[in-house]
Amino acid sequence: MKMNTPRVTKYRSIWISDIHLGTKGCQADKLLSFLKHNESDYLYLVGDIIDGWRLKRSWYWPQSHNDVVQKILRKVRKGTKVIYVPGNHDEFAREYVNHHFGGVDVQERAFHKTADGKELLVIHGDEFDVVVRYAKWLALLGDGIYTMLLVINNWYNKIREKMGRPYWSLSQYLKLKVKNAVQFIAEYEEAIAKAAKNAKVDGVVCGHIHHPEMRDIDGILYCNDGDWVESCSALVEHMDGRLELVEWTSTEPVFIKSEETEASCAY
Repeated sequence: MKMNTPRVTKYRSIWISDIHLGTKGCQADKLLSFLKHNESDYLYLVGDIIDGWRLKRSWYWPQSHNDVVQKILRKVRKGTKVIYVPGNHDEFAREYVNHHFGGVDVQERAFHKTADGKELLVIHGDEFDVVVRYAKWLALLGDGIYTMLLVINNWYNKIREKMGRPYWSLSQYLKLKVKNAVQFIAEYEEAIAKAAKNAKVDGVVCGHIHHPEMRDIDGILYCNDGDWVESCSALVEHMDGRLELVEWTSTEPVFIKSEETEASCAY
């Protein structure tokens, strides 16, 4: 009798950001499922992995958040090269740039060459957010409002789950409907693409605004890997250098029948 086995997809590289460990909005269970079923030679942590802003105000650290950290460290021990580029919510880690902790390489910014020769700049992106850069008090206020929206959204999605409906993000919906927010996202993307062009690279990978996107901006490949609060998304590089945004909505083990071919395993 043939048994089903857990499905694992192997990529050359994976980029994840804006996990916000230490907050109730963090979708740690979904991220754990993603990390269990997706392996890579390189894993980039593109900022806001731990939410130091929130932890300073109140301590919240359930077992699932600790499990995420342990899972990443296990990947290091198994041979994955892990590069950590801190963001604004985990800016405390910027004091340790160019150091290694548990095999994790902490860098202010990173450069990655894909299998097909594209050079990518990897940054969190908060330095291109004028609110964070010049009015941190306003960013902290906005973070509080954002937290309130996530609490409302969590209760709403519990009802949706009981009704058999998929996850829906209130804050993401509002960001895309409010004119000023849409304009902010566009200006942010263009500023980062311009910085990548000045750095003479082919593309840029960033996070920060919780908006997964991959598109060409004036000849620069702009990639935002999204987040693990709302979109539960990651950017991946296939073995041939092809880049793809993936979303991960499952917290359950993903299985594949033993007689299926490897080609059918792609997420």
